[in-house]
Amino acid sequence: MKNRFIYPLIVLLYLFPTYLQAQLRDSVLVKTSIFEVMYSETKEQPLWVKYTAKPIKKVADRKGMDFYKEKDYHTSDNNDYKGTVYDKGHMAPAAHFTDSKENLKQTFTYLNAALQRDRLNRTEWRLLEEQERKWANVQPLNVHIKVIFDQNPKKVEGGASIPSAFRKTIHFTKGDSTHVYFFPNEAPNKKWWEYKVKN
Repeated sequence: MKNRFIYPLIVLLYLFPTYLQAQLRDSVLVKTSIFEVMYSETKEQPLWVKYTAKPIKKVADRKGMDFYKEKDYHTSDNNDYKGTVYDKGHMAPAAHFTDSKENLKQTFTYLNAALQRDRLNRTEWRLLEEQERKWANVQPLNVHIKVIFDQNPKKVEGGASIPSAFRKTIHFTKGDSTHVYFFPNEAPNKKWWEYKVKN
């Protein structure tokens, strides 16, 4: 009698991960008050993020803030980053949105985090973000970041797919000019401006 119930239970437990995977979305558009993101639940990573950089007056501090999961979306989590060479790379930068605590906190959603090589995130990527803020003091910038993946991307132990590169397009609203930067997802070997691929 026991076996009649145990066998179907084992089958269900075996099939459940496949069923769960089938429910995940390859892409879902999420709009917040400060950025838009096309997110892949199957990859557990953003596909692209758009935001506008403007002059800001800093009133909020990120001290004590950490990334959080969203209840309506299947995202990466701390397990995907723990013990790896990847940072929780902000796509819409936290430092761009310190004009309020609410805006700053929104940048810490995992919807806005990508597996970004630590040495890239902390050096040339960060320095380009600093330059963006200087440009934004003169004119608003429309920024689009495309997160690029190989056809069969490698995954971290936690299950999230690892991006192969990041393409950042910065559109200057005055003068209608555009800068495009292409960063492989690896430790940088040149300065941020040398990653520019288009004026």
